Amino acid sequence: MFIRNAEQLSIDLSDVDYVFISHGHSDHAGGLRYFLEHNQKAQVIVSPDAMSGKFFSKRGNLHSITTEWPEIDEDRLVLIDQTCEILEDLHAIAHIPQINPMPKGNRNLYVQDADGNYIHDDFRHELALYVDGLLFTGCAHSGLENILSACPWPVHSVVGGFHLLDGQETDDEIKALAQRLKAKYSETQFYTSHCTGDKVFEVMKDVMGEQLQSFRCGTIIA
Repeated sequence: MFIRNAEQLSIDLSDVDYVFISHGHSDHAGGLRYFLEHNQKAQVIVSPDAMSGKFFSKRGNLHSITTEWPEIDEDRLVLIDQTCEILEDLHAIAHIPQINPMPKGNRNLYVQDADGNYIHDDFRHELALYVDGLLFTGCAHSGLENILSACPWPVHSVVGGFHLLDGQETDDEIKALAQRLKAKYSETQFYTSHCTGDKVFEVMKDVMGEQLQSFRCGTIIA
């Protein structure tokens, strides 16, 4: 699907320099094998915990959401286990401190330990990406406020999911979050889509107004 979308947008996937994998869930990394068929040079930015972990969801029946990783040449892997600069103005943020509330949707997400036990995922495998004022959250399993707090650089735009699934947090909790974001990050523009529920978006939009926008594949942010 993303290959067809790239073709529609006239994006040459063979010319991509970096691939950023935010965490180990298959809906974020499952397409990597197809990308590597089209690209022979891009380096893959990922946490080693994302590649080694076994991930499961208990939404509905227990099922695996572990990525089946393709073979990747060692010189193309950029394994990130701490916040660092990859190149000028390109930073990866790792091991995000959980000092603010975590998304309640995480309670159905697990990892399997060495003994085969299912334990709640602490999302040590999640990374955020910072590029010249833009903060990319991936799914924000670690919590949007936590990711913002972990970013030591000025943020003019936040792009990505908020992991605020409809029916998890209450409307009052969503409104309070939106109010905190508006007060603390008044100069920051927020763009969200994947894993931010439709109702959640409308509740936050009522508080944040034009500061919050939705995006989809092909959206151009000037």
